[in-house]
Amino acid sequence: MAQKDIGNKTPLHELKTTEEVMKYYDEWSKNNKYNNDMFIWEYSGPRETSEILSKYQNNKDVKIYDAGCGSGLVGLELKKFGFSNFDGGDISKELLNQVPANLYNELDQVDLNKNILKHDDFYDVVICVGTFTFAHVKAHALDEFVRITKRNGLICFTINEAIYIDYGFKSKIESLVNNNKIKEIEFFKSNYLASKDVNAWLGLYKVL
Repeated sequence: MAQKDIGNKTPLHELKTTEEVMKYYDEWSKNNKYNNDMFIWEYSGPRETSEILSKYQNNKDVKIYDAGCGSGLVGLELKKFGFSNFDGGDISKELLNQVPANLYNELDQVDLNKNILKHDDFYDVVICVGTFTFAHVKAHALDEFVRITKRNGLICFTINEAIYIDYGFKSKIESLVNNNKIKEIEFFKSNYLASKDVNAWLGLYKVL
């Protein structure tokens, strides 16, 4: 698949460092441009992941961590499906500033390529939408997601299909499955950003 320019300036796949990514999203968030672009582009990732989570998680009081929450698009969808107990973290302070008031219990500026400052077995669910893509969060973050998720908890995430193999996500997931860390519940092609011809794999896994 050809690399798509879904950004507003430099193509996302040309970004190289965490600092570049942070600056990029801080700039993109100005004048609500990020949220407007996601609406215009019919970004379906937040809705699809929230819907698939709701399919397998009937307890709406579970504690959820939204990793890479951005401006809160996933939180808004989770709320529509009846969930209300969630924290969020993102690298862009400007996007975090645009999260609707009282949507999340806690919000932190975090670099998901580093250790997450949360206790082991802390969350019932970790959801991660839109961060596993070019120049963003690397596959090793899945180890942290497993660590902070309770046994029999769920991890739900999207992975840009263009990086799934080359960036090591396929091998990382296979390793976690083969080592009885997680078990696949669903894994399928998401529409994600169909209007931009950008697709993603959507995975839901149980932590063992």
